Amino acid sequence: MRRSRLGSQGPEMSVIGFGAWEAGGGSEWGQAPPEEQTTRAIAAIFDCGIDWIDTAEVYGKGRSEELVADAVNGRRDEILILSKVAPSPEGSGFRPEQVRSACEQSLRRLRTDRLDLYQLHWPDGTGIKLEDTWGAMASLVDDGLVRHVGVSNFDRALIERCEAIRHVDSLQQEFSMLQQQDRDLIRWCGEQGTGVLSYGPLAFGLLAGAITAETAFDKGDFRADEESDVLFGSGFERNLATVGRLRPIAGRLGISLAQLALAWNVHQSGVSVAIAGSRNPDHVRSNAEAGDVELDEATLSELDGVVSETAPG
Repeated sequence: MRRSRLGSQGPEMSVIGFGAWEAGGGSEWGQAPPEEQTTRAIAAIFDCGIDWIDTAEVYGKGRSEELVADAVNGRRDEILILSKVAPSPEGSGFRPEQVRSACEQSLRRLRTDRLDLYQLHWPDGTGIKLEDTWGAMASLVDDGLVRHVGVSNFDRALIERCEAIRHVDSLQQEFSMLQQQDRDLIRWCGEQGTGVLSYGPLAFGLLAGAITAETAFDKGDFRADEESDVLFGSGFERNLATVGRLRPIAGRLGISLAQLALAWNVHQSGVSVAIAGSRNPDHVRSNAEAGDVELDEATLSELDGVVSETAPG
């Protein structure tokens, strides 16, 4: 699989990675699959060229990290492991001592002595000074607990405040053909040497092609909430129409719709790598194949045209 450097100072990584959001239950995807199935899906990365896994303390209340450790099972040096600390009350909190404690707990659950990337999961709203939090993240690098530090769901102003303390190695942000509101931010990060890990590149299943107007989501699945967001709420019919127009392009190229969406994603300015999770080992391998798909300028222009024609006015 093709590889990309994460920003100006980060590691080289496969352009497609594995996201462990669904692992361990307690996520917004409804009922979790059997843990053995999840572990097999994660372990499938070793067969297909994916060399990194993204998890977090809040995924399954720590269980995701434990399942990642089970799947890695002695092959730690073959992959990069990424995790995150979240603000309280959902996560450990952003006070400096909480950040360090959260990192140490993640290391224990992951059964490793270092994290390759540690990230602030989303901005804190409790009044804790960001500069103090980011200073604590920098100290984790200095002390060898983590190799690189980044943020997730941050805007430019917050990133610039962090940058004044220590370089922000990465931004993890939602980005897909159907969700492009942060395109300018992502491009700016690329110019600043901050790598971008895009999450939701398949628009939480819409761009995988299996969701239709008749799809019924499990209880607890955030996609069942009609007001959840523009993907499955007000823009649902429009997004399904876009997916329908993308299918023939994927067919012409001889790839799946999901592979087309992933390939488009990692061809965008500023995007370093894309996170694609799955409960199915075969889907993991199929997603990985998207990392070798090359899209020429004519095809990229055609895809952008399809999306822009069906975008909200």
